[in-house]
Amino acid sequence: MSRILLTIIALLSFSATASAQAQPQKILFVGNSITKHGPKADIDWHGNWGMAATSEDKDYVHLVTKSLSAKHGAQPEILVKNVADFERAHVGYDIAGKFADAAAFKADLIILCIGENVAALKTPEAQADYQAQVTALLKALKTNPKAAIIVRSSFWSNPAKDSAMRQACEAVGGTFVDIGALSKDEQNYARSERPYKHAGVANHPGDRGMAAIAEAIVKAVK
Repeated sequence: MSRILLTIIALLSFSATASAQAQPQKILFVGNSITKHGPKADIDWHGNWGMAATSEDKDYVHLVTKSLSAKHGAQPEILVKNVADFERAHVGYDIAGKFADAAAFKADLIILCIGENVAALKTPEAQADYQAQVTALLKALKTNPKAAIIVRSSFWSNPAKDSAMRQACEAVGGTFVDIGALSKDEQNYARSERPYKHAGVANHPGDRGMAAIAEAIVKAVK
């Protein structure tokens, strides 16, 4: 076999490998009610997707998936996991046990969108504890050594929480996406799109807010 032919084969092989690495085959979405929330009539929420998009295809999870599918010409497999319980009780949380399914998924793109349910981090120690737990969580989720990691700041901007998440993200070589400015625009809230009986639901991102979150995340996918 000629040296030129061998070179061509090597280049084609490299190109295929690079393409596979650039195109996420498995995407893991880890978040809270903004990521996915089942029906709960007493709070005027009847969907089973990201609160408070008006339909499943308009929440940020499905908008990100659709955008990446169109970009790469292939539909990735996704796993969506609500981890609000981690937010509320992250200190001493059983990460290995509670996230075994997410770790076994071996995602090559991990998107972490949490913070909104975390109690106020009133001391440096509380902030350090949260940062350490988020770092541990990201390390546990990265069972695929080539996985890319994106961590999104809180929709309801909070300097202490967002700083802790940014540092955790940097510790694992991830990309931090700051969406704090979105909450300053009233049109990004669900209450601007239709009336809700429950103020908590109304305070979530609506279709416009979800689209803005998705756009910021997609831009961060390299």
